[in-house]
Amino acid sequence: MATAAPARWLRVLERAAVPVLLVAGWEIFSRSGVLPESLLPAPSMVALAWADWLTGYSGDTQSHSGGWLADTAASSARVLAGFAIAAALGVGLGVAIGWSRRIEAVIEPTLQTLRPIPPVSWIPLAIIWFGIADKPAIFLVFLGAFFPILLNTIHGVKSCDRDLIRAGAMVGGDQGKLLRFIVVPAAMPSIFAGLRIAVGSAWMLTVTAEMVAVKSGLGYVLWDSYYFLRYDIVLAAMASIGLLGFLSDLAIRAVMNRTLRWRRGATLRGGEG
Repeated sequence: MATAAPARWLRVLERAAVPVLLVAGWEIFSRSGVLPESLLPAPSMVALAWADWLTGYSGDTQSHSGGWLADTAASSARVLAGFAIAAALGVGLGVAIGWSRRIEAVIEPTLQTLRPIPPVSWIPLAIIWFGIADKPAIFLVFLGAFFPILLNTIHGVKSCDRDLIRAGAMVGGDQGKLLRFIVVPAAMPSIFAGLRIAVGSAWMLTVTAEMVAVKSGLGYVLWDSYYFLRYDIVLAAMASIGLLGFLSDLAIRAVMNRTLRWRRGATLRGGEG
């Protein structure tokens, strides 16, 4: 116990070293006068703008003062909705394609044709179909998150050990039981890898959509602040998006670690053997 605490603090310091150095270097460079502070605000200025955006204590961020929680909630709701739809369809379809060659032959060519199309190129159609509201943002988030989940799920299913599948079939397992108890659990590491990639894409796409098709959220604040030359708010919005993306990834990792505890136990037993 006595040695665990110093080791834990050492890990914290290791993780914080690079961010602290980057922020310190940024502060020094911004204060050096190489660029006007209005073009590259120092981190301290960004922090003040962010604090007013969060609490509304000074009104310095004008119409956005005190609105950070509402903007964050709007963006988070769009990310959650689009990501949930993408996860449900991506995992379900990915398991079907990875398991059945017939389904793969019928569906995969169409999906591989759609996959290279950048999600942002769908913005005009999304606005035409859904109007200026939450729906086009959710649609774009879905597009950005769907394919990473789908492809990783297909890979996970196809990578399942065939000997395990044959062994399951030999003891009377039907298609449903093989999928439920062997194939899907074996594919879970790949599925979670796809989910982690997808949640980052989801945040990028919701911000892009909010710049164009929505009048609320972090992306809207970022774009509106750019028009009024408030680059401190722009940077605060960027930092907010990065922080929320990081927290989203942490949440998925927590679920992954809890779900895949059996895998860590098997790894340890294999190492002991």
